[in-house]
Amino acid sequence: MNLHRLDLVSLSLFALVVRTGSISKGAALAHLAVGAASKRISDLEAAVGAELLERHSRGVTLTLAGQALHRHAQRILADVDQLAADLSDHARGVVGIVRLWANTSAITQFLPAGLAGFAARHPGIRIQLQEQDSHEVVMAVLDGRADLGIFAERTPTLGLQTLSYRRDRLVLVVPREHPLAGRHRIDFAEAMEHDFVSLSQGTSLAQRLALETSNLGKGLRIRIHVRSFDAMCQMVAAGLGIAVLPDAAVQPHLRSMGLHRIELADGWVERELLIGARDLLALARPVRALLDHLVDAPDAASPSR
Repeated sequence: MNLHRLDLVSLSLFALVVRTGSISKGAALAHLAVGAASKRISDLEAAVGAELLERHSRGVTLTLAGQALHRHAQRILADVDQLAADLSDHARGVVGIVRLWANTSAITQFLPAGLAGFAARHPGIRIQLQEQDSHEVVMAVLDGRADLGIFAERTPTLGLQTLSYRRDRLVLVVPREHPLAGRHRIDFAEAMEHDFVSLSQGTSLAQRLALETSNLGKGLRIRIHVRSFDAMCQMVAAGLGIAVLPDAAVQPHLRSMGLHRIELADGWVERELLIGARDLLALARPVRALLDHLVDAPDAASPSR
């Protein structure tokens, strides 16, 4: 096996051939003659010492060796694309990149204002923001895919170092014509008699509701799962159920969607969001600048009462 004979042009061609299922179609996308493309594929096979493609009348399919090379080729080509983007950023005067992963609660309620303020003060630092469930956020920081992560307090941190980021409060949201719409405060146990709209089961909010429901010895009647707070509000407005949501995420939709907000009397509705890193004392300067800004920035998303 001679991996030194692998080159980016051939790997890119190989990826195109796999995508199209045809050497001729892959060659066309790579702007190569079919003969030249076939030669490059043969050279790849010689370099790895195994057949990569099974050739038949309808095109090509991957061998086991081809599947392995394809996985690595995708990763290598993605890294090259990222390298090109990073170098382009530096050419334009960007002095740093921070990879920030955060859960839906943080992105919906707090980060827009915080990141806008940071961008105004640090125009040379680019933020790559990714929205994921709290568990995925922690794993991304642990394995180096993210520099900073924001996640719910009950998420296992698995050794991450954390700081307090924000606090929020969960409330019950119902349509204005719902039987509970006349209430201003309620116990969650009473609300459980009704159908619910929920986020997907992997989210920290859905897990918290499942835990508190279990503690009450009952089951939550979930009628539909959706992927965002906005979608939850839309489903509630359509009469498909009621929902537990962060107060700040509900406020913009109360009037426009005809929703009613009810205080929950349970202690567990007070939540904390954490911001974490592998080592808070060893952060690169752009990462430290963002962390300090997010922790110190005023909480503009807190609703007035």
